[in-house]
Amino acid sequence: MTSPRQLAHEIVDREGGFVNDPDDPGGATKYGVTIHTLRNIPWGDLDGDGDIDVMDVRALTKEHAVEIFMQRYFHGPRIDELPEVLHDTVFDMQVNAGANAVRILQRLFIEMEIMVIVDGAIGPQTIRAARVAQQSAPGFLRDAYGIARRDYYFRLADQRPSLRKYARTRAGRKGGWIKRAEEFMSPNYHLTDGEFQERVAKWG
Repeated sequence: MTSPRQLAHEIVDREGGFVNDPDDPGGATKYGVTIHTLRNIPWGDLDGDGDIDVMDVRALTKEHAVEIFMQRYFHGPRIDELPEVLHDTVFDMQVNAGANAVRILQRLFIEMEIMVIVDGAIGPQTIRAARVAQQSAPGFLRDAYGIARRDYYFRLADQRPSLRKYARTRAGRKGGWIKRAEEFMSPNYHLTDGEFQERVAKWG
């Protein structure tokens, strides 16, 4: 079993180094930690100059990022109380999309006719729903969440053309978002190249 801390290290490695893409609403980011997140951490002034800016993001280390992920994106949101089969994929999505990671899960439960409130927070109701879902579909829950993640990324790209570069490469193949979602599902649920092209054809 992979420990949560190892999962955090894997997320850091997956996120990569410093970027400051004007199309990314997260702003300056390093190892998946945005400047907005850093500004909400007591020790976020890493260079000690009295403010938290892009230079502090640049100064962030992998160990800093791992600690932030463990505190704010795994234990804080109570992902550790979900069935273990969901730990890595919901944790990864929480880092990538914040509370939308839990909203995606909650909407999945509703599709499974397990009633929950879609509020982006893991409380007793969502924990119970996750256990019921795992019992009723033990071999599919993880894949179902992965598919829901992928659909979420597609919808974002449908709505905002500036974000399509994250879902489709310049060469027209699966982009980072889609590959990321599919890392957490069985290969037989991956889109073929043809299926992917059909899904994004309307983007032009």
